[in-house]
Amino acid sequence: MNTPAEEPEVSRIIAPDSDEIERAAEAALRPRSLNEFIGQPAVRRQLSVVLDAARGRGEPADHVLLVGPPGLGKTTLAMIIASEMGASLRLTSGPAIQHAGDLASILSALQPGDLLFIDEIHRLARTAQEMLYMAMEDFRVDIIVGKGPGATSIPLTLPRFTVVGATTRSGMLPAPLRDRFGYTAHLEFYSVADLQAVVGRSASLLGAKLESGAGNEIARRSRGTPRIANRLLRRVTDYAQVAGELTVSQKSASNALELFEVDALGLDRLDRAVLEAMCRLYGGGPVGLSTLAHTVGEEAETLETVAEPYLVRHGFIVRTSRGRVATQKTWAHLSLVPPEPDALFGA
Repeated sequence: MNTPAEEPEVSRIIAPDSDEIERAAEAALRPRSLNEFIGQPAVRRQLSVVLDAARGRGEPADHVLLVGPPGLGKTTLAMIIASEMGASLRLTSGPAIQHAGDLASILSALQPGDLLFIDEIHRLARTAQEMLYMAMEDFRVDIIVGKGPGATSIPLTLPRFTVVGATTRSGMLPAPLRDRFGYTAHLEFYSVADLQAVVGRSASLLGAKLESGAGNEIARRSRGTPRIANRLLRRVTDYAQVAGELTVSQKSASNALELFEVDALGLDRLDRAVLEAMCRLYGGGPVGLSTLAHTVGEEAETLETVAEPYLVRHGFIVRTSRGRVATQKTWAHLSLVPPEPDALFGA
């Protein structure tokens, strides 16, 4: 009886996830110290004083709250604070802590001087928020053992540590928690000049050569956000590599950004989808955020945190009590004629 030949082993190569590649690329471009950090001059000066004073006293830094839109460097600043203070960094996020027990487990594992970074801290569960602000002030937590009448509270003393919280919505933090932070940094959108410096530094780290015009072209279309600038830089260098260019020209950068649907004002596919829906389907508004989100196939939170801040800041839309309204600038940018110019908000 013939036995079938054994199939040879096949080694499987699993390609890395694209998000992991992007995160690794971003991590490689992060500055490691306040001196390397570009932009946010007021925050850098203030934070330098806070950290220098803490080092002088030989104590962990005071708790820090970082407030600002996504992509402005909140996570990077948390890593810099840990590095400047010589502290171990523990990272977590608000959505990952669903119960007070989750937070108690994290806090009980902290060592003296550790830095705990909580991204999206406004999304912490309420019970976890209450435990956190007690831990931040008194450096202790009460662990509840058992349930019902037989439950026992066991106090647990914690070593001195530093909490760095990051949020895009500081107004959603309860006042008792917000007041426990000794220093609050408000991060602003970057100027084109600062973004051009960011692009130049990142290009040097990536080994890419850019003409000054190319760096300026990327900076102008980066929506005031370093994370976007670095992402566009990688796409532009990809384009130049495929085209066989050793040095990225302004024309090549412009062509690459047009290919990836980023227009001259920095508007991307999502921005234009929102603006076109407002003008073509809803007559310029007012239209509710949830209605817009359903129309363009995105989550309302995505529109509110990713697209809307830039569109409002640059005068494309305004927020009213009745909903979002397109301005004359939007109609002009889309080359559309408003139905009733005199009735438009901001006309």
